[in-house]
Amino acid sequence: MHLDFTQLPAFLIACAVVVLTPGVDAFLLLRTSMRSGTRAGLLALAGIHTAALAQVALVISGVGVVIARYPAVLTGLRWIGAAYLLYLAVTITRGLLRRAPDEVAAVATRPFRQGFLTNITNPKMLLFSLAFLPQFIGTGDPAPQLGMLAAVFLGLAALWELTIVVAAARVAGSLRRPGVTTALDAVCAAVFLTMSIGLVL
Repeated sequence: MHLDFTQLPAFLIACAVVVLTPGVDAFLLLRTSMRSGTRAGLLALAGIHTAALAQVALVISGVGVVIARYPAVLTGLRWIGAAYLLYLAVTITRGLLRRAPDEVAAVATRPFRQGFLTNITNPKMLLFSLAFLPQFIGTGDPAPQLGMLAAVFLGLAALWELTIVVAAARVAGSLRRPGVTTALDAVCAAVFLTMSIGLVL
């Protein structure tokens, strides 16, 4: 088994750009942690990375390449992912319009399931892994090199997202005021809706 470590510096820079770019995961973790605390945030984080590991495993095993050759499969995943994000956005918005805190907070329940579903139904990670990771194989053996790169990427992502969870949970007490939580819910609903439209388009 041969690994090409000369690819790591460039790979780490590319990972930093990707990881630090805000997306659905960041907003889901932020909202969940601020509303329900560290434990809920960690469960959502575990769900996110369980789905990510499954998708990366498909890429490393070669199954991801086969799936990518069938547009209908990816289209189905896109529509399912878009529908779930739309469901989250509508649920939050409906609670805000009705001024029903319990209904709005309900979106933060079952955080592991939410983290898992928002990722496993989103083909972005699968396509990203197919397009991004192979660029840094270099002279390494493909499967082991992809495994190492995936571990580095997911490790960096988990570290950054863990920081979001801990920071959000710590400031939640001082920010848990009606105006702040309403603004956060409105932003998250807008992000989920935007991402849903993005998946469809």
